Amino acid sequence: MNKYVKSFLHRGLAFAGFGPIIMGIIYLILSYTVKDFSLDGKDVFTSILSTYLLAFVHAGSSVFNQIEHWSIMKSLFFHFTTLYTVYVGCYLINSWIPFNILVVATFTIIFVVTYFIIWLTVYLCVKSASKKMSRKIV
Repeated sequence: MNKYVKSFLHRGLAFAGFGPIIMGIIYLILSYTVKDFSLDGKDVFTSILSTYLLAFVHAGSSVFNQIEHWSIMKSLFFHFTTLYTVYVGCYLINSWIPFNILVVATFTIIFVVTYFIIWLTVYLCVKSASKKMSRKIV
């Protein structure tokens, strides 16, 4: 099996359980703050399954940034596309956003802006740390 596929699966399995835990915390908070908040079994099952998958893919997709023979743009494209697909799918399946073109477009804009702000921040921090380490070596 390809080492990157193994890494994707290992990371996904290691962190996938955090999705349902976070979802449970959010539902607990909603139960204390929203009057007459309730979920049926189908809602709970769908939420657990979809947030597990979301966390699995989110953790696993970090492997795209470590494939040495890929360019930054290629790894960025696969990472972004994978995360966007799983997030928008999870939000739509759970009815956290309605299936409406304007709402999905708004979600997409927010997701793109947030993703690239986080990516740029991480990229600049890693680049800065690399420069500092290089100066210490020389």
